[in-house]
Amino acid sequence: MRFFITRHDGKEDEVTIQEFANYDDAYDLLEDVYGDICCSDADYDDRPYYEINERES
Repeated sequence: MRFFITRHDGKEDEVTIQEFANYDDAYDLLEDVYGDICCSDADYDDRPYYEINERES
């Protein structure tokens, strides 16, 4: 299985063009994207919402 990341708005960017051998690698990338914001003071309107999906080989 391979994993890829999609944006909820359907757009592509440097995150969505990548493909991953495992879920953890995709998760780690999203952690880098969102890791610098705290949930209590986050303004998510200025960042896209991503989702990890799987694709069978």
